[in-house]
Amino acid sequence: MDLAKMRLEYETAGLAEADVAGDPFQQFEVWLAAAVAAEIHEPNAMVVSTVDGQGRPWSRYVLLKGVDSRGFDFFTNYESNKSSHLADRPQGAITFGWLELHRQVNIAGPVERLDDAESDRYWAVRTRGSQLGGWASAQSSVLPSRDQLMARYDEIDKRFPNEVPRPPHWGGWRVVPHTVEFWQGRPNRLHDRLRYLRSESHDQGWELLRLSP
Repeated sequence: MDLAKMRLEYETAGLAEADVAGDPFQQFEVWLAAAVAAEIHEPNAMVVSTVDGQGRPWSRYVLLKGVDSRGFDFFTNYESNKSSHLADRPQGAITFGWLELHRQVNIAGPVERLDDAESDRYWAVRTRGSQLGGWASAQSSVLPSRDQLMARYDEIDKRFPNEVPRPPHWGGWRVVPHTVEFWQGRPNRLHDRLRYLRSESHDQGWELLRLSP
């Protein structure tokens, strides 16, 4: 395997300022719809990056579960590594990589915890198995064996034979973007990069900038 020679030439259409929406949320919806139409595997998968107390960056995949003009939402255990990082340093970055379309979206900004009502609404549409898993897993903690995890799962299944309530240690976070960059692969690595930059006064909207590839 020669990684130095491993490359794909991008021959996709370009991304012009005149072709994108006036705000990044509208443009994101357009690109997400295209990813769904292209039958990309888990098009709502995104990499969430945080920084721990020692200044070390961490990244992991999670699923986007809500987006509107307020930001991009995901859900997790509030005692996990990522939640601990965000509680101490409420800033984050997320990346969507739709490689089949030669596209990525990079988002960065402050992160805020969702209120209980929003977390309850999403919890209610999760499958029972996922709800039980939310109780059973002490996410990011050392696990002596998988058998112990499955025993805990069975215990929770018996504890809640009917409705499974949302655990107090589980809920949502929202990335409130300061920047949203749309990246389109182009030939000769001369990619198109359009970045929306939020004005200091939020009611002034967004500035659209073209970046060098």
